[in-house]
Amino acid sequence: MRIGELAARSGLATSRIRFYESIGLLQADRRPNGYRSYSRDVLTMLNLIASAQKAGFSLDEIRALLPGDLSNWQHETLIVALRAKVDEIAAMEARLAQSKAHLLAIIREIEESPEGVDCAENTQRLLSQIAKGEMGTPSLGRDDLKDRGARRAAS
Repeated sequence: MRIGELAARSGLATSRIRFYESIGLLQADRRPNGYRSYSRDVLTMLNLIASAQKAGFSLDEIRALLPGDLSNWQHETLIVALRAKVDEIAAMEARLAQSKAHLLAIIREIEESPEGVDCAENTQRLLSQIAKGEMGTPSLGRDDLKDRGARRAAS
């Protein structure tokens, strides 16, 4: 199939298809007139690329995993790569949870400012605590897992 038909079937721009070809993710045969000709497997390959990107794989990682021939998958290599991506996502989730806990601790400090302290003064107090390392690294509490908006609305 020609690139225009592949673009129409895949929903991708021809420029993206050419880019994938230029970085080695796709292969096309060249006709005598210079036009690209793609096999039907390329449509499956484009779906695999899109799915892998949604799962967090970079194009370089995808290129390393995709076989040139879709009937020739390297089972162990694929399993190892998928497990590594799951571990990477778990580590990212832990970092995000820590960041969330830190921000929630700051929000709590702002909401619970000392009586008679205006916002600017309270901000300076908090920035000073953060700079001195006095606002340690908080951990998530049970209440932090709930939606803060819902808690505020209830009170």
